[in-house]
Amino acid sequence: MLNFIYWPVSWIMWVWHWLFDHLTPNTPGGDGIAWALSVVFLVFTLRAILYKPFVKQVRTTKKMQEINPQLQAIRKKYAKDRVKMTEEMQKLQKEHGFNPLLGCLPMFMQIPVFIGLFHVLRSFNRMGTGMGQLGMGAEETRSIGNYVFNADQVQNFLDARLFGVPLSSYVTQPKTEWVAFVQWDNGIPAAIDFTRGHIAILVVPMMIVASVSTHMNSRASVARQPAAALENPQTRIMNNLALYVFPLGILVTGVFFPVAILLYWMSNNIWTYGQQHIVFGQIEKEEEAAKQAKQEKRKANAPQPGARPNRTKRGVAAPAKAADESADSDGAGTESSSVDMTKPGQKPTKPQAGAKPAAKPAPGAKPAAGANRKSGSAGKSSGGKSSGGRSKGGSGGGKGGGKGSAAKRNRSGGK
Repeated sequence: MLNFIYWPVSWIMWVWHWLFDHLTPNTPGGDGIAWALSVVFLVFTLRAILYKPFVKQVRTTKKMQEINPQLQAIRKKYAKDRVKMTEEMQKLQKEHGFNPLLGCLPMFMQIPVFIGLFHVLRSFNRMGTGMGQLGMGAEETRSIGNYVFNADQVQNFLDARLFGVPLSSYVTQPKTEWVAFVQWDNGIPAAIDFTRGHIAILVVPMMIVASVSTHMNSRASVARQPAAALENPQTRIMNNLALYVFPLGILVTGVFFPVAILLYWMSNNIWTYGQQHIVFGQIEKEEEAAKQAKQEKRKANAPQPGARPNRTKRGVAAPAKAADESADSDGAGTESSSVDMTKPGQKPTKPQAGAKPAAKPAPGAKPAAGANRKSGSAGKSSGGKSSGGRSKGGSGGGKGGGKGSAAKRNRSGGK
């Protein structure tokens, strides 16, 4: 059913074994090293293929952490309308270029690879009767190929030792299956050269290393998450699973895994640690460069030191200096009366010959009524251009004019 996975995995392993078999000397321990390195570099090859999806996964995870507060707000707002909630969440994800599938793709792709490698390694010894096993005899399993590996390579794998232990043996393996790991002569197996204690001495430290390295990789990944993401209950649950449940699972189930599978797990964690360091370091550099570019742009738009900021609105001209100076007058009626009220195109009226300028009123006297009108109109005109304080001066002139006209009428009546 999963032959489309078993064959590629066995092909990659075959290529690496062919290479390391020519590099290592033909010694009793050389075969074990060649097969162990083929498993390790099989992992490295598969992880190299999944490198770009892993980078997309990291970027997708960071994007999800950034928009998570907005997603929570949508869930709260449309809690009673599931259809609208889904539409708004998809709209938000599309606006930010977020694809949830990219966050899970590398993990889902590693699962079939792990299953494929586990099956290929177990298929070197097919004496078992469990799931995927054929229950063959020892001589039969040594004489049948394993996917791309021929019968001679199967025998070489079964006879290979890593620190005195077969690569496809495990702690809980029945002793009846151990006879496949020794050579047969006329139907008689050779003496078994290892014990369950030897397997445990090699496997238990590998289980601990695989468990601790899994925890450390998860810890490094969690440490790079923003504080907002850590407040999310779902994120906390996933972090606890990655930090404690998965490493503990490896420690408990390691006794059921062949030595080669634990090699796979250890080398996978080594690759993950280095890959995280490179990818997260690159992303941090990109974020720092974007931050510096934003700061430089802000500095370029900031006013120069010592320069006065331009507070004039766009499209509105600043008031003329001459108008400002005329508005600074003291609001007296004589100065206000000099305002030119000539309409456009009309010639200015000339003063009559012999006309005397209006005399200034004595202290306490009220100005004439005509002056009152002129000063009042001039005060209003001046107040329209000047500030509130100057307009008060114009109105004061109007009051003074009113008092002056009243005094003049009293004098004429007395005469």
